[in-house]
Amino acid sequence: MTDAILVEGLQKSFGSNTALAGVDLTVPEGSVLGLLGPNGAGKTTVVRILTTLLQPDGGRAEVAGVDVVHEPDRVRSLIGLTGQYAAVDEYLTGFENLEMVGRLYRLGKRESRDRATELLERFDLTDAATRPAKTYSGGMRRRLDIAASLIARPQVLFLDEPTTGLDPRSRLGMWEFIADLAGGGTTILLTTQYLEEADRLADRMVVIDRGRVIARGTADELKAQVGGQRLEFTVTDAAVLPAMVERLRPLAVDAPHVDEQARRLSIPVSGGAEVLADALHRLDGHTAAVFDVGLRRPDLDDVFLALTGHATEESPGADEVPAEPVPTGGVR
Repeated sequence: MTDAILVEGLQKSFGSNTALAGVDLTVPEGSVLGLLGPNGAGKTTVVRILTTLLQPDGGRAEVAGVDVVHEPDRVRSLIGLTGQYAAVDEYLTGFENLEMVGRLYRLGKRESRDRATELLERFDLTDAATRPAKTYSGGMRRRLDIAASLIARPQVLFLDEPTTGLDPRSRLGMWEFIADLAGGGTTILLTTQYLEEADRLADRMVVIDRGRVIARGTADELKAQVGGQRLEFTVTDAAVLPAMVERLRPLAVDAPHVDEQARRLSIPVSGGAEVLADALHRLDGHTAAVFDVGLRRPDLDDVFLALTGHATEESPGADEVPAEPVPTGGVR
């Protein structure tokens, strides 16, 4: 299978702040790669370089076999980009937004209008086609933004945290749209902080932290790196958690994780129902404080905590550096 995206040794710094320290990744044609990491891990910097909005300091990157540094104009003709925030003109209607993007891609008036009509129907926006975008909900704007990134039928689509700021219902709807795109054969690089999102949409995942790749593989392969199961307790009073940790520590195969705000205790264990029974026996005298208890397989949150030692929101702001200006005639 041919790689639609090839990245080797990608490096980028902003002054003394290292955003990328030698990132390697590939995305086969027609697949979805989930690029995971916390705020500031380097995800958006990777996307900006691959979409020609930033120049790398070192390494090599190709999209659809075209070098992003040496032939940026050609790369822009092959890709679509949806950034972290919807880039629509609020004073134009949905139809006018899409027609404008088509004309910027030099599709011609008739083709731009035909394509706008087609995409408005595909993204369930036909009824709102003649309304100004400023009247759209957040989910509708996001759908319009993704529709605009597809106007020129790109070979490769970059979605940079496409569900940021959406309510749960809109997020689920966006996942369905992205899954449909992937099912249609579009190559997608998806950056996200939502591990559930990557688990649902991505064929393979690359986890980066502080500008470096720290893991890669399918969701099951990443979960296998953590291994075992998780014994989870939710309690009515966070004050009992330290005592519970001490009583249950002999069962743990790795460090327990305590979330006082959620009043939750998660303990990596080896075994099945017998471990749960043993844990409840050890908690004799504290079970009255237990609101919920369960035994589950590790998820991607566990993987990230195990790999990085911190939660997804805890990281230096490597990606919080202003982007360079978009080149004339550049991608959205």
